[in-house]
Amino acid sequence: MKWLGLIAALGLVGPAYADPPAKALFSAASGPSAQRAAPIGSYARGCLAGAVQLPESGATWQAMRLSRNRHFGDPSLVAFIERLGQSATKIGWNGIYVGDMSQPRGGPMNGGHKSHQIGLDVDIWLLPPESLDLSARQRENISSLNLRARDQRSVNGNWTPEHLALLRAAAEDPAVARIFVAGAIKMQLCADASGDRRWLRKIRPWWGHNTHFHVRLNCPPGAQNCEEQAAIPAGDGCEAAQWWVTDALDPQPAPSAPAAPRPDLLLADLPAQCAAVLEAR
Repeated sequence: MKWLGLIAALGLVGPAYADPPAKALFSAASGPSAQRAAPIGSYARGCLAGAVQLPESGATWQAMRLSRNRHFGDPSLVAFIERLGQSATKIGWNGIYVGDMSQPRGGPMNGGHKSHQIGLDVDIWLLPPESLDLSARQRENISSLNLRARDQRSVNGNWTPEHLALLRAAAEDPAVARIFVAGAIKMQLCADASGDRRWLRKIRPWWGHNTHFHVRLNCPPGAQNCEEQAAIPAGDGCEAAQWWVTDALDPQPAPSAPAAPRPDLLLADLPAQCAAVLEAR
């Protein structure tokens, strides 16, 4: 079986590697499977058949950190990135810098993400592009823009109305399920938004996310093996977001015992179809 060959190639043999972590198997896959495009499983426990690779450069985007080999996704994700790049030009940006999407066959990754496993997640940098003609080396070395103040309770001077406009454009896209940002960014959006505020509901605060925003798409129509998340609570989420810039940042009592580390996901922990995704040519 092909994935057994991957185990041997990675040196994951012997009793200690009777069940290699799924992240080792999926991270070793260099290209997508020749299957019909299909997200399989959940955002944090699944894989991706028939992935499409985002071109390294487009008229309104550039893929960053090419060495990671994480610019693959469901066709609906590539189409969304194209739409968002066009929206960015309408607000005054040259386009967008695109961070991690998924691996060629999705699945768990060697570091960096718990989700991004089924080709429906993408990180969009908060840095307005000065150039969409960066070399591969420049894409490895350039850094994004931090929008959060040192106390983590508010945005800093890097925040602009254009950031709000880009996040609103992303949230109003019907393919988008939710967007993750730092708590301070969510609170600034709540303070600045005017008119129809329904789009704010999709913007959810989460740890980190001060240099990029994480877009998660809905399962595309007809994707029978794709699992949606639970529905977002009603309302704009602004009142609940206060926790992220108050209690979440205040000193917490030390736990009575350190939490045990979560074991790595195994191939057997993923949907059964994921073995076939690894096996496929």
